[in-house]
Amino acid sequence: MDRNQIGNLLAHQKIRPTSNRISIYEAILQQNNTFSLLNIEDALLELDKSTIFRAMTLFEEKHLIHSIEDGSGSKKFCLCRNHGHCQEYEDHCHLHCELCGNTLCLETIPIPDIALPDGFIVKRTNYIIQGICPYCPKKKTN
Repeated sequence: MDRNQIGNLLAHQKIRPTSNRISIYEAILQQNNTFSLLNIEDALLELDKSTIFRAMTLFEEKHLIHSIEDGSGSKKFCLCRNHGHCQEYEDHCHLHCELCGNTLCLETIPIPDIALPDGFIVKRTNYIIQGICPYCPKKKTN
């Protein structure tokens, strides 16, 4: 996706496509899997941290990225593959590797339906599997 396409995407989501926001979204597109605010800050050393934080907050509000609480104490994000037009059924599980600390999207594994008792209202679901990733260089056979 080039800068013009990113600008059009942001404008379509009613986000003013500033140069900084386009650069931040470009950095997000460069991420291979889930990412943290720190990953984006490290990729864009020329930008102020508060600028990056505000843009990512806006991208999350407009559903261009989704946040994940993986139990590590660091909020992670993943890119919305449908550019803000995701459906609830597209929510997927994530695996947090206990050895390398990475959190991976498991896009082909949907979050299972859980029937809550009457009166409960689900606002957001976060499904994290704790385990060991298949790519972990520190893999042990336990």
